[in-house]
Amino acid sequence: MTDRSVAAPEIRPGSVATERAVDADASTGSGEGSRGTGRRAQRDRRAGEGRAGRWIMRIIALTYLAFLLVIPVGLVFYRTFENGIGPVWKALTTDGALHAFQVTFIVAGCAVVLNTIFGMVASFLLVRHDFRGKGVINKLIDLPLAVSPVVVGLSLILVYGRETTIGSFFGDQGVDIIFALPGMVMATAFVSLPLMVREVVPILEEIGTDQEQAAATLGATPFQTFRRVTLPAIKWGVAYGIILTLARCLGEFGAVAVVSGRVVGQTQTATLYVEQSFENFKQADAYAVAFALAALAILALLIMNLFRPKEP
Repeated sequence: MTDRSVAAPEIRPGSVATERAVDADASTGSGEGSRGTGRRAQRDRRAGEGRAGRWIMRIIALTYLAFLLVIPVGLVFYRTFENGIGPVWKALTTDGALHAFQVTFIVAGCAVVLNTIFGMVASFLLVRHDFRGKGVINKLIDLPLAVSPVVVGLSLILVYGRETTIGSFFGDQGVDIIFALPGMVMATAFVSLPLMVREVVPILEEIGTDQEQAAATLGATPFQTFRRVTLPAIKWGVAYGIILTLARCLGEFGAVAVVSGRVVGQTQTATLYVEQSFENFKQADAYAVAFALAALAILALLIMNLFRPKEP
């Protein structure tokens, strides 16, 4: 048989076929190179846009915080010490200022204790139990965040005022609620109500109930389970809730201004003292007490963050 297979034509250097093959390879390589360069340029452009976007967001956030928080608070601190520390100490140690601080600490302390107890009970109720009306209670806890403190104070007067049934009953027993410390504690506790709950609830949801069920299986009582298992797991949430509640109580003004009567030397808190001093052109006293309130809140937050264990 005759071999009819056709041999491939030989391509010699310098021939027309050789030049065409080289041109085809060059065009293919240049096309791939241009596509790779285009992709790199597109990635670089996107990275540049991302960096620019991050810088723009940082500038907006820092500018907002500077004009809303840093500059006003910084000016208060500057005005407080512009004449030295002597006038500041003198303003803080007057009888009116000392009594205002005393009333503030009493009201804030009582409100913190009440909200800590209620906050932990409400947190366990919302996380560990299912019942009818759970959603309503959950929304009512957030109500103080939406209602004006002035409205809160007016509402308390309408319920516990001296001319109301409840107020007259307690008045006959020798206990005044409105224009006295009990009403101020109630108003302060109301405005700071959600803070403890909103700190503890997420932690309880995160830790679950496995360890508590294991402790109960081993014979632990509910109190032992809470003290040895649950409380160590939520202690930093509780501590942070206490700090936030304390800071909120120290700075409360609106509701307390309505229910206190602003009686100097009796129901005047530190925030009311600042307002009165500023209106009476005693700016040094107002700046000093305002600085003390801000410093107490900032110090509490710093101590909390200092002793709080670092997250892994």
